[in-house]
Order: sequence, then C-alpha cells, then structure tokens
Amino acid sequence: MSTTVVLFTRDLRVSDHPALHAAVTEADRVVPLFVVDPALVRVSARNRIAYLLEALAELRGLLRERGGELVVRQGDTVAETVRIVAETGAQAVYLSADVSAAAVRRARQLTEAVRAAGAHVRTFPGVTVVPPGALRPAHGDHYQIFTPYLNAWRAAQWRSPRPAPERVRLPEGLVPGPLPGAELIRLGTGVLAPQREQGGPRTARERIRAWLAQPNQDSRFGCHLHFGCLSPLEVALVAREHPRGALLLRQLALRDFHHQVLQAFPRLPRADYRPRPIQWRDDDSAFAAWCSGRTGVPIVDAGMRQLLWEGYVPGRIRMLTATYLTQVLRIHWKRGADHFYSLLVDGDVANNYGNWQQIAGTGGVPRPARRINLYRQAERYDPSGDYVRRFVPELRSISGSAVHHPPVPRPGGYPPPLR
Repeated sequence: MSTTVVLFTRDLRVSDHPALHAAVTEADRVVPLFVVDPALVRVSARNRIAYLLEALAELRGLLRERGGELVVRQGDTVAETVRIVAETGAQAVYLSADVSAAAVRRARQLTEAVRAAGAHVRTFPGVTVVPPGALRPAHGDHYQIFTPYLNAWRAAQWRSPRPAPERVRLPEGLVPGPLPGAELIRLGTGVLAPQREQGGPRTARERIRAWLAQPNQDSRFGCHLHFGCLSPLEVALVAREHPRGALLLRQLALRDFHHQVLQAFPRLPRADYRPRPIQWRDDDSAFAAWCSGRTGVPIVDAGMRQLLWEGYVPGRIRMLTATYLTQVLRIHWKRGADHFYSLLVDGDVANNYGNWQQIAGTGGVPRPARRINLYRQAERYDPSGDYVRRFVPELRSISGSAVHHPPVPRPGGYPPPLR
C-alpha cells in the first residue's frame, strides 16, 4: 500500500489544500504531519504562537472528522519528517511551496534527506493566489513594480480550488502525539496581546461571512491567510464575485506581489530592495516613544497601542505609523518592521517587510515615497475621532475630529508631537 506524508507548515486547513488533495487522491494512506520546530518558535511572535496552538487544535478536529489525524512531532522539521517516512514506509512527502529564506532552506534540506531515505518530495501551490514566479515581465525574472504586476495578476488564469477530502486514511499503529501546550508561547518574541484574533479555520470562515455581510477594508483576513486557515484563492474568488470586492482583490494581489519579490530577493527583510540615499537617524528614545504609542501624534499613538493590545493594526494605520517613523522621525524602516514582526498575529515575512519598504521608499515603487499629511489622513480615516479615543484614553474628553489636534496644554499628560 502506498503512503504519503503531508507536511503542514502555514497551510492549516483541509479546504483547497492542493498537497493534501493530491495525497488523498493518489495514495492509499496519508500522514498529515506538523512539526513544532524550536528554531522557528524562538523567532516567532508570542501572538502568532498562540494563534498557531488554536489553529492546530481545529485542524486536528477537522482531520478526525474525516477519519484521519494530525500527527504532531517536536524537533527539527527535516529530521522529524524523515523519521515519519521511515516509520510508515512512505514513498513521498507533499507540502506547500513557500518563499521565505527559512522555507526555501527547509525545502532543499528536506528534499535531500527524504531522497536519501528512499522517498521523494513534491511541492504544491496554495500559499498565494498566483504562485510566485508564475508571472514574469518581458524583461527580468520578476515584477519590481506593483502596478504592472497587478495588471498581469488580474489577467492571469487562476487554478481551480480543491475540495476538502471526504476521508483521510491513516496508517495503523501511528501515535499522533500531543498538541503543543500554552507553555510554548513564552518562548516567542514580543508580548502577548490581550485581545488578539482567535486562531483556526472556523474563526477564519466566520471572518469571510462577516465580510460578505459588510465588506470593508478592515477585513482582518491577514492572520488567517498567513497561517493558511483561509485559502487565498478561495478569498480571491469570493472577492471577485462581490460588487464591492475590488479593494480586497487589490490587497490579495499586493500580498502575491511581495511574495514574488521575496522569492527573487531573499534579503528583503534586512536590505533595501531598491537602495536610495536616505539619511537615517539613530534615536533610541524617539523609537521607544513610537513603540509605546507616546509620540504625541494621536492617530500614530492609537495605532501603536492597538498593536500592543490586539497584535493587529488596520492597513491604513500601518501606513501612517510607518510613514511617521520613516519620514518624520527618519528612523530606519528595519527597526519598525522588526517591531511589527515581533507583535503582529499576521506577521508575514513577505508582506511585513515588503510593505515597510514600500512606505519607506526602498521597495517596489518607481519613485521615493511622497510625504503624507498625517493629520489630513487621520481626519479622513477617523472623521469622528472614535478610533483615537478608543486607544488613547488621555484624549477621550475631546469630542469629534478635534481629537486629532489636541489643545495645548494637552489633557492627561499627553505629550507634544515628537519630531
């Protein structure tokens, strides 16, 4: 009897999972496997680890409903996968292709080790709508500017989504292993947000239903896409059929754009994608004020405090907080991007660092970043001032949009704007 191991990474779902679908279709027995790798845990935000624990529990439940199981091991991903291959006599390991430096290195090492064990590795799409590298300009190996990529992305033919398997047959006698516990969270980076988004495919589906009922730019799909609890293709198909889905489609295209940039430029998290002669400042006190939401600019402080409270920031506010750090305080984009990455539930290497570089003027933009009027943007995004008052309690006595321009002296000890 043929056996295939499906190595789950950040594709924690059963619906539209090409690797799982192929394994169930082609093999007699399937081993769904997740490896808790301490090397990855140590560089992951505590908010993401907490989400992961919930997502793994739901994934195990979904597989059990189909007669299967989620096999969990702890240790080096490659070594533990090879052990499962040897234990089950598997002929193949299937997994979703990914583009971060760590994922590429893992796939290369896994291919070599599994081949040495007498089996083979096969990768599948599923992390993005359009696979990175599938769209190429006439000259060059990838799109360096978003708008041409967006046009190609819109014209591309997408693959068909794969149905969830009706049944998953596990080899007999295989011990599933316990799910990791909450003690794993303390090994991560950053702080655990009191009001972070819950993890798992069911919560992700609820987000889809909420968006369909009231489409808006603050969909909060990011963490569910990052962990693969939602298929990006399925979200894109929903958005394409919705009369108000254009903005969500553009966000998904930008996500794909950053993934294909990261594939071509693995140094994206630490080096300028498009180097420019920018004079950055080293100002630890200003950076600390920005991190804690004490800059004296209400819309920026509200966003930074929401990040601490929820492990999440709406897209528009991410732009404004990053603009303030890089264009007003002139602090290097990498410091801001690293801080976001240490806290965001949806912290994604490609999206986080790609977006930060876009805002800083070193990313996939043809011109240096233009200066944005933060106060005008604040009044447009938060015309009633409710968003600021929600996260900056010192300013709750100020009504309406006047909260964006607090009086002097400022109430509650709220500081003057930092420059």
